[in-house]
Amino acid sequence: MRPTLILILLVMMYAQAKGQDRKRVQDYGVTIGVLPTGKYNAITDVAGVQVGHTTLIEGDQIRTGVTAILPHEGNIFQEKVPAAIFVGNGFGKLAGSTQVQELGNLESPIILTSTLSVGTAMNAVVDYTLRQPGNEQVQSVNAVVGETNDGYLNDIRGRHVREEHVLQAIQQAKEGPVQEGNVGAGTGTVCFGFKGGIGTSSRKLPESAGGYTVGVLVQTNFGGVLQVNGVPVGEELDQYFMNQQIKDSADGSCMIVVATDALVDARNLERMASRAMLGLAKTGGIASNGSGDYVIAFSTNPELRIPYTSGSKTQAVPILRNDDMSPLFMAVIEATEEAIINSLFKAETMTGKDGRQVEALPLNKVLKLLKKHHAIN
Repeated sequence: MRPTLILILLVMMYAQAKGQDRKRVQDYGVTIGVLPTGKYNAITDVAGVQVGHTTLIEGDQIRTGVTAILPHEGNIFQEKVPAAIFVGNGFGKLAGSTQVQELGNLESPIILTSTLSVGTAMNAVVDYTLRQPGNEQVQSVNAVVGETNDGYLNDIRGRHVREEHVLQAIQQAKEGPVQEGNVGAGTGTVCFGFKGGIGTSSRKLPESAGGYTVGVLVQTNFGGVLQVNGVPVGEELDQYFMNQQIKDSADGSCMIVVATDALVDARNLERMASRAMLGLAKTGGIASNGSGDYVIAFSTNPELRIPYTSGSKTQAVPILRNDDMSPLFMAVIEATEEAIINSLFKAETMTGKDGRQVEALPLNKVLKLLKKHHAIN
């Protein structure tokens, strides 16, 4: 074997080992909140939800990708799900949001990507939907596509995401464990001045509260003053917004997707979505002027499906009472907080456009701080 090839293999093995060393926050004995997680501690703990990524890391300039979230494995256009949108701060692009707000349902996969690739992703989702069996007569598709700006590490003007990348993410979507960190739509993102990315978490309610599951997936690209389980990590590391010693912006954006199997209609899904911003705030996010902070929430419960065509003029479905929503609110807050922290714990140092480098959150220092503040088991 040639020496050059051996060196390349050794570098790859080192990079893989380095990545394996970065675990999720709970794996270090850190418990966020009081509710238990689901089996995978991911949005895919909600029955039927699937997640797929396409990651684009090419040369020294391209650091971007696509993440697709499917509420169920069937024809989403024909079997729509109740959904809602909450806008924490509207400096961003969430295509398809007004129809979701107006009608209270979702009819396409949710796509997350780079800011200038939203149009491309919409075209891909439309193509995907029109080609599905049963949709031969469909003439309008409300594609839902969100974004964050990865232009610091990625050649964003090159618009390197193509329609086939979006279709690949949809086609590769699956249940089970979800990749986090520098993958998919989180490939080139920055969070609290450290490398951000994709993160996910879930919470399971006790049977006395309905036994429902809530899952959250985030694309983190925002700033503020980082807190991990209540510990002022940003301050302790001297890395935070308004620190006079560094030039750190809090702008960027955070996309948050909330899924549940609870019997919740669009009105209460919007209330759940609004609570995700409380989870973001618990991590130290401030929803800055230049940050697009959007939440999309949906329910996968089969009893709430909205058929595209029906012989009936009415739809009678059971829904959860307002008085029983509070456990779901808490689940959203806890899962959002942990999903954001997972995105930071799993993301690795990355060098990208023009040689710029964004360091990963220094886990050894963070864990010492958590022990110091008695925030670790």
